Amino acid sequence: MTDQPLVVYSDYVCPFCYLGRVALDRYEEARGSSVELEWRPFDLRGHKRGPDGEIRSDVEDGKDDEYYEQAEANVRKLQERYGAEMARTLRRDVDSWPTQQASLYVRETEPSKWRAFDEALLNALWKADRDIGDRDVIAGVAADVGLDSGAVRSATNDEEWADRLREAFSDAREFGISGVPTWIYDDHTARGAVPPEHLERLIEGPDVEPDPDADSAATDR
Repeated sequence: MTDQPLVVYSDYVCPFCYLGRVALDRYEEARGSSVELEWRPFDLRGHKRGPDGEIRSDVEDGKDDEYYEQAEANVRKLQERYGAEMARTLRRDVDSWPTQQASLYVRETEPSKWRAFDEALLNALWKADRDIGDRDVIAGVAADVGLDSGAVRSATNDEEWADRLREAFSDAREFGISGVPTWIYDDHTARGAVPPEHLERLIEGPDVEPDPDADSAATDR
């Protein structure tokens, strides 16, 4: 294990966050040990969420067809590079609010099971093409990793946990996080679905410079 946690700001609906976690898995396999991962929520689609919680497609966010075509190309490139299994390259119809609320609840109440839950949620969306914004799906994923599915489902409807999630989102913005994934180790930062060797330099190297290609092409904002 590392001496301190590797912090990652991410959102489950971000394909680069999924690919970044695949890269982390590859790095951990190569080093033969796990990294202590500290997840922090980021609300990628909050500006498009309507009062009923539905993600609205008519909200202008500066992302046109050309943006999404380039994003898909970047996802496919990294998918091939990392050997990642993906059912789809983008998911624009899923709201991760209840997902992140459930993940926050598990992180705080069942920390030893959080990473398994986190990985299972990512796999459910990106490998199995399931709507992880659906509370039934969230509860099913929780049960699959040995969590109390009823308690996790209840947490997704609990206003106290919703308030805590809003505060976490606000903290991320105030800290200056504008895109995901963002990785922080000690006083070094990397943005994007950076390759395993870059994570190795981030964690183990004395001086780390961000990868400019990963920064520009492998983040979502």
